[in-house]
Amino acid sequence: MTSNKKQAARISAMSLIFGLICIGSDPAMAARPFVTDDARLTQAGSCQIESWSRFYRSTNELWALPACNPTGGFELTIGAGRAFYRGFETNDYIIQGKTLFRTLEAGGFGWGIAAGKIAHPAVNPGPNLLGNHYIYIPFSAASQDSKQVLHINLGALRNQSAGDARGTWGLGLELNQTDRLQWIAEAFGDHTSRPFIQAGARYAIQKNLLQIDMTFGGQSYGPVSSRWLSLGLRYTPDDILKSR
Repeated sequence: MTSNKKQAARISAMSLIFGLICIGSDPAMAARPFVTDDARLTQAGSCQIESWSRFYRSTNELWALPACNPTGGFELTIGAGRAFYRGFETNDYIIQGKTLFRTLEAGGFGWGIAAGKIAHPAVNPGPNLLGNHYIYIPFSAASQDSKQVLHINLGALRNQSAGDARGTWGLGLELNQTDRLQWIAEAFGDHTSRPFIQAGARYAIQKNLLQIDMTFGGQSYGPVSSRWLSLGLRYTPDDILKSR
């Protein structure tokens, strides 16, 4: 039992870092494979789903995060992840709300606010079952032609199991080579540990509908076990919530 708890704690700690800073985004920018969020929402009157796998030396993660924006001004994300560590498995659950105060446009900037919870029931039973609370501000700025986009997140996380608060941050850069191919690079983490970094690309199989992505990453000056390969898929239909 003690061994299982240690394994679950390792999975939970790793999943926590990757799950908190960012979840949903707009079909045009940021989103998968970014962890850092952007100042955009899912298409008004529609939903999207982001799913991905992250592979480490001894741990694998599977995630699915559906998000909907029924009114145009508020995005709700409810999703789950499953981690596998040497025969031990555990689940994480996320719920998040997000809204904007200024929409990102070409040659301008946008910003908003997001808040939510991430729960680790196998690791934090009892009073901690509802999970860790977090809040952050997504800020984005785009060049005049929108080929370069910068994303910045600043936030805080209340760690229920440790009984402390952490400052979270994210910094991402998006380079749009074509209308289908984008390169990404970012760094993210919290104030208690070394940052995580990743770089990769995403490609639109069908523009504004279906996207695939791949990144390589790890913790800065961290162990080999912190390095990962991530593969993702993103589906963004246009208006599935609108009445016909």
